Amino acid sequence: MNLLHANDKPGVYPGSWYAATATSADPRPAMQGAVKADVCIVGAGFTGLSAALHLAKAGLDVVVLEAQRVGFGASGRNGGQVGSGQRLGQDRIEKLVGRDDARRLWQMAEDAKQLIRDLIAEHDMPVPFHDGVAIACRHKIEVTETHDYAERLSRDYGYDRIEALDRTGIADLTGSDAYAGGEVDWGAGHIHPLNFALGLARAATEAGARIFEQSEVTSLRAGPPHLVLLDGAEVQAEHVILACNGYLGGLEPQVARRVMPINNFVIATEPLGDRRAEILPSNTAAYDSRFVVNYWRKSEDGRLLFGGGESYGYRFPRDIAAKVRAPMLDVYPQLRDLRIDYAWGGTLGITMNRLPCFYRRDRTILSASGYSGHGVALAVIAGKILAETVAGQAGDFDLMARLPMPAFPGGVTLRYPLLALAMSWFALRDRIGM
Repeated sequence: MNLLHANDKPGVYPGSWYAATATSADPRPAMQGAVKADVCIVGAGFTGLSAALHLAKAGLDVVVLEAQRVGFGASGRNGGQVGSGQRLGQDRIEKLVGRDDARRLWQMAEDAKQLIRDLIAEHDMPVPFHDGVAIACRHKIEVTETHDYAERLSRDYGYDRIEALDRTGIADLTGSDAYAGGEVDWGAGHIHPLNFALGLARAATEAGARIFEQSEVTSLRAGPPHLVLLDGAEVQAEHVILACNGYLGGLEPQVARRVMPINNFVIATEPLGDRRAEILPSNTAAYDSRFVVNYWRKSEDGRLLFGGGESYGYRFPRDIAAKVRAPMLDVYPQLRDLRIDYAWGGTLGITMNRLPCFYRRDRTILSASGYSGHGVALAVIAGKILAETVAGQAGDFDLMARLPMPAFPGGVTLRYPLLALAMSWFALRDRIGM
């Protein structure tokens, strides 16, 4: 089964709050016939659109092929959190790659947050950037570990934007009594991700990139020049960028062995009304310390957007609202009477070590994916790095490409049941408080 068609109608955004409040989402034409380009990008999410924008600004002829709609995948369905650092903590990254490369990876993530702010401002996107992302810890030992890590970031990396919170502090910040403490990172933030993707697409088009929707790539024939094939159409290009993340399929088997699609789910309540001031009163976003993480924020129109729950395989559950409502009520039992107005799922890409997978088939076929839930910031800067690599500046790409990137055990066929078994164990630990 193809993930592009397992849960969604062709060319139709999912029934999310993001799609309901999208700006400038007019359809773009499908690819027809045969065209030539300097660079062909497969996928119009954050990675592909960022790459297209930066390449077009540099004067290259760019074609973007999107199987569905701009921002259709994880880029337009996620929690909108623009987090600091990599998905893996700096202490663990230092053990993997050494302190010098760990510092470069930290700075790359800092640059990623700033890049999003800069792109919003430069291209006048209707996308407010809201400051602050909190982590809410269930247990005292997690609070201690979180505070110690914040101190280390301040001491070793000069990052002093994190405010430590005790039980009262996290309750005041989130409006929930479920947590033992935590912290808030005032250097992080949250955005409307689909509108940001649409803003990137508009900016890339204005810079000269050609973006085609409902243009599913069926195969890639390596050149030179490379031939990107669709049903009844083709693109001939000197460079190809694969920016498909969880929807890569079989286009690049080496990446498919290392980046696995999983599903995550989000709901949007009816407007909070009188309770709007009680829930996240300072308008930060939040996520918690559970292994199967919950994450939430308020929308611009005063709803609670709450994400939680995962599934492994192809199909979304029949009742997404019920699946996510349960963990929401664990955090906010006072919202039991609220109506759920929107419920949707999305497919993202994860790696074994939760670091992004940058891969070079050869000098002119590049891929970046596997952001493991940290992709709002990292996917955008990945697109910029891919563009720089095409232009001959491959330093950051080479840094990312040499990160340890083990394949999932069991290969493409058995990785789902093996991961489901492991995740069921961790979910059980969450439920019993281990």
